[in-house]
Amino acid sequence: MSTEKFLKQRAVNIAVNGHYTLPNWYDPQGKLRTFACRTTRVSPYRMMVDVPVVGKVGDCLTSYFRDFGKLDGHISDTRPGGFLLELNVTYATRERLSNKLTWLEEKQKDPAVIDLRRNPRVVPADSHSTLTLADGAIHPCFIIDMSATGAAVSGELEPEVGTPLAVGTCVGRVMRIFPGGFAVKFVERLNQNDLDRFIARPITVSASAGAKVISEPDDSRVAKVDA
Repeated sequence: MSTEKFLKQRAVNIAVNGHYTLPNWYDPQGKLRTFACRTTRVSPYRMMVDVPVVGKVGDCLTSYFRDFGKLDGHISDTRPGGFLLELNVTYATRERLSNKLTWLEEKQKDPAVIDLRRNPRVVPADSHSTLTLADGAIHPCFIIDMSATGAAVSGELEPEVGTPLAVGTCVGRVMRIFPGGFAVKFVERLNQNDLDRFIARPITVSASAGAKVISEPDDSRVAKVDA
């Protein structure tokens, strides 16, 4: 099915964090790499997912979502920064997913829960951004979440702990590696209201392997990334 047709079907527009593996994407140890992802629209039969590495139509993959559990499927359509996943699951799993979606849709109508952490993490309106390295190389990335002091990032690039880089226009260093991504601590604390403006950068070109071309940041707050 195409994304255009799916948008006309009954489904729930909801953001649920998860992770997935694609065929033939391995780490240096020979294990399948895990990437972070986030749903944008879900039905018991298929879902639209924002991702850092898109894959190809026909690719079979395994995914896991906090609210849905393990879901197998294959890519039926792609778009910049995302794909449409056809779910290959049992009738019982579809029924459970349908009930969960009904509950989540009702939950969305409740007032937002206040995050009481000192530096609350938020999900950007646009999940895609860029990483700029000290040598000027630019790589696409996926923002898992972000706060005034840092961001959790997933992408094809696998930097080492201590690597200086900029997420969007925010300079920092890689502080921690975790399954599916890494954490960056910013050099300067941001205003919570400025996170989307400084961190998220919409995709403007096809995110092909090794792509280096992106839109130029539009804010003078960008600092030089020092090695």
